[in-house]
Amino acid sequence: MKAVIFVIDGLGDRPNKEGNTPLKEANTPTMDKIAKEGICGIMNAIDIGVRPGSDTSHLAILGYDPYEVYTGRGPFEACGVGIEVKPGDVAFRCNFATVDENFVVLDRRAGRIRETEALAKELDGLEIDGVKVIFKQSGGYRAALVLRGEGLSDKVTDADPKKEGRKVKTVEPLDDSEEAKRTAEILNKLLKIAYEKLNNHPINEERRKKGLPVANIILPRGAGKVPYIQKFEEKYGLKGACIAGTGLIKGIGKMVGLDLIEVEGANGTPETNFMGKARALVEALEKYDFVLINVKGADEAGHDGDYETKKKVIEKIDEMLKYIIEHIDKDDVYLVLTGDHSTPIEEKDHSADPIPIVIWGRSVRTDDVERFDEFSTYKGGLGWIKGKHIMPILMDLMGLAKKYGA
Repeated sequence: MKAVIFVIDGLGDRPNKEGNTPLKEANTPTMDKIAKEGICGIMNAIDIGVRPGSDTSHLAILGYDPYEVYTGRGPFEACGVGIEVKPGDVAFRCNFATVDENFVVLDRRAGRIRETEALAKELDGLEIDGVKVIFKQSGGYRAALVLRGEGLSDKVTDADPKKEGRKVKTVEPLDDSEEAKRTAEILNKLLKIAYEKLNNHPINEERRKKGLPVANIILPRGAGKVPYIQKFEEKYGLKGACIAGTGLIKGIGKMVGLDLIEVEGANGTPETNFMGKARALVEALEKYDFVLINVKGADEAGHDGDYETKKKVIEKIDEMLKYIIEHIDKDDVYLVLTGDHSTPIEEKDHSADPIPIVIWGRSVRTDDVERFDEFSTYKGGLGWIKGKHIMPILMDLMGLAKKYGA
């Protein structure tokens, strides 16, 4: 038996005035078919009332306790773009953003800029007070930053103010150590250097001419050092792979020992290569026991407050799923279809609202649920579960769970 966890990033939502969500209103015949043939429920990736990040939620879904292994988003983002994060390094997740001359943030994502590789090279390889700066683009406006040198700490605050109209935050130490103070000073120097190097870069000059937001600053956040994480195959005895378009999810997969499967055009946006990822999943099941696949576009639409785009992305994912279930053997593969968190249109951010989940495959106890949405699946036989329950349920269905007791 094999298993797939299919994560629709940011899937869940809250009802609008008409009582609809993008998922409820979307045309999703395949998701509904899976719901009818599977066992349904709702899930909080970490716990009830906890607003999860994409990183902590994926760790929990894979069966890792984020409270034990999560040191910050940075190491996963860096790992996902191919930076070998070493002991002593401090890693950060970054956005390219738009600021005015007073460092007030005008756009946290610089208009979702795509062409950032040349901008990243302006910062990669810098040295500040004996500390090397490693900086790589991680897909569009996203990037990863690693500081490498002596006397560094991950106990520093974020520079990201999290909302437009606020100034870039001065990075502060979170404790009284000299290492934290030194790291904060280096980051604040880097922010000024970044503005000087990026503000009048040819790419940004061209964007100004077109009336587009410029990417003239970086916003580091999620500082972390390399965590120790038990490898997935060692933990479960399953050879696994990961299909994702964003550096963060690739980094999580890589750090837990899943092989990364690259798909051309898979970029973590609403314009990703949906069917390329579907075909890659089917092919991967010929070689692997387990595949984690993440599709990001619905989350981006949620962050943008774009109801129609989120609905359309969900419908495109439904087409992916149609191809997948037509090309896999239900008697040989268990499919978990869920999200990692809700990203409500009204909030433009993650929320603690639970998300639909269904498990489809041989011998699952089906229930009376006929639609895959936030209002239907809670009636199903799975009930209300947490992310940490998914892998044990799969292991039991696959006949691989160890008996507890005599």
